[in-house]
Amino acid sequence: MVRSAEEIVASKLSQFGRSRREIVEAIGRREKKDVPPEIQDFFDAVEAGDWPRIDAAFGAMAKRSAQYEGSTHSPELDPFWPAVLETYGATEQAHDWPAQKLLDYGEAILGSLRPGMVYVGGTDPGRFIPTLLNETTDGEQHIVLTQNALADSRYMEYVRFQYGDRFGIPTEEDSKRVFQEYTEDAQKRLEHDQQFPNDPKQIQPGEKVEMVDGKVQVSGQIAVMAINEKLLQSILQKNPDASFAVEESFPMKTTYAGAVPLGPIMEIRAQDATAGLDEGHAAESLDYWRNTTQEILADPEALSSPDALKTYSKMAVAEGNLLGNSSYPAQAEEAYRLATEIFPRNTEAVSGLAQLLAKSGRMDEARQLINGFIQQNPDLEQQFDLSRKDRFWNVRISAGK
Repeated sequence: MVRSAEEIVASKLSQFGRSRREIVEAIGRREKKDVPPEIQDFFDAVEAGDWPRIDAAFGAMAKRSAQYEGSTHSPELDPFWPAVLETYGATEQAHDWPAQKLLDYGEAILGSLRPGMVYVGGTDPGRFIPTLLNETTDGEQHIVLTQNALADSRYMEYVRFQYGDRFGIPTEEDSKRVFQEYTEDAQKRLEHDQQFPNDPKQIQPGEKVEMVDGKVQVSGQIAVMAINEKLLQSILQKNPDASFAVEESFPMKTTYAGAVPLGPIMEIRAQDATAGLDEGHAAESLDYWRNTTQEILADPEALSSPDALKTYSKMAVAEGNLLGNSSYPAQAEEAYRLATEIFPRNTEAVSGLAQLLAKSGRMDEARQLINGFIQQNPDLEQQFDLSRKDRFWNVRISAGK
């Protein structure tokens, strides 16, 4: 009997829920701590496939997780929280995506990996969908990490529990050292900006750095992702013989040297690209994204799924970022334009393309692109950074502004 895509995904979610419950219980035994009853109830709901109950149970715990802004901290959740979050992430993606598109997307990523390759997800779909399918499909089970949580000590302990016997993982001391290095550098840049207010700012927009009682404090997405990037570099150093593939959430420019496209994602520290990405890689990447764009735009089910469109568009942007940083501006421009074809409201695609145009001296085109996008999508204007003087944003000039 041939099962439908919906039946396959439901079965995988139940299997994944059981495996994560087993991990939670094993963590409890190691820590000599009881698994809180609300976590057991959560996994009961996952195995039953009861989405409203799953969502409600997770929402109640999230308010006590110290994970989200405004949430309190219940320490009894800490050892188990990464497994709960990972399970919820997988069920949420299954709820939001058409089942066949979820399976296709996961296969596009996992099918591009070579044997033994470590996969580093970034976006929620890019992290949770491959994690779900990686562990519920026959064949090799890859080590799967996420770019976004490396600075979270709870997540790193979870990774050690899962992979510590087969993979080099930064120690708590390594993480503290990375954080200290970042804060010391941030303090120097803050002092520069204070001492030389007329110079280009070294603190980036969104990077919150301040002195409190004589000590530097950092916060915000930019700061967290900078620390995550440094921790990823530490992982690369601890695993010199391993191959890594990345689905990018936030641009990590220190990984671009030696990186090459790998289907919809990229391989970093590629052994066959020691001199960097070449014309053959660039052409192969564009062929992939031209074909993928055509397939998506011809697929009614894909077109009906904003999550699928946003996700594929973002991956095309990441390819544009890599091409642009590897001295292939024409190919990067096409990648950004393909990303906007897939999802026209992608601010990252428009931003990347406009910066590329401005850097190449095509200032009028950059102006027209930004102004046209904001006129069509006025609700997205605030997502653009208009404050930096050393970037192209100050060229945005339109009537009445």
